[in-house]
Amino acid sequence: MKFNHFKNKIPIYINKTVGGLDAQFKLAPELRLKYNTDKIKASNPRLAAVLVLFYPNENNETTFLLTERASYKGAHSAQISFPGGKVDTSDINMQATALREAAEEVGLHIKPTAVFKEITPVYIPPSNFLATPFLAFVSEKPKFIINYEVENTIEVLLEDLLNEGSLSKVNLTTSYMANVDVPCFKLNGYVVWGATAMMLSEIKELLK
Repeated sequence: MKFNHFKNKIPIYINKTVGGLDAQFKLAPELRLKYNTDKIKASNPRLAAVLVLFYPNENNETTFLLTERASYKGAHSAQISFPGGKVDTSDINMQATALREAAEEVGLHIKPTAVFKEITPVYIPPSNFLATPFLAFVSEKPKFIINYEVENTIEVLLEDLLNEGSLSKVNLTTSYMANVDVPCFKLNGYVVWGATAMMLSEIKELLK
């Protein structure tokens, strides 16, 4: 999708109803419980926010940013995610969290007006986070400067996300599950699963 076409459709995306849990759980592992509001509240999750940034590549095609997390001793080591993190006491709202974390992790400095939509929060049981995604766009490709939390930035064509051929399954063993088949997106040679895939599933339904 050409970026000008994407920008022209933003008013439609703003007014379109999001798919919510039904869209997210198309890419959730079978063992993943469908938590309702009461269950999430009872877990007393830590709040977080992530930024989903759309921008044009050199060919004026619409792309978005993913990151490969650095390796560390934790539940989400080396996984694919959006820039983001937990709420800080200095953040005036969740959107401010997403923008601050993107600035810290990938050197992205954009105005709050670049954000055009908030979508459904995703509960992440292994780390007990409730993460809210915010969709934003800029009209020129940014120069990304990564910090110690990020191993690589990953530029993904929106067309690849919308292509049904990107859907797949992979067998995984992690610190909290063993030998489990999970649905995923395969994008630019990376396997994207879990909370990020659930967010992408809702984004895919919104933008297609």
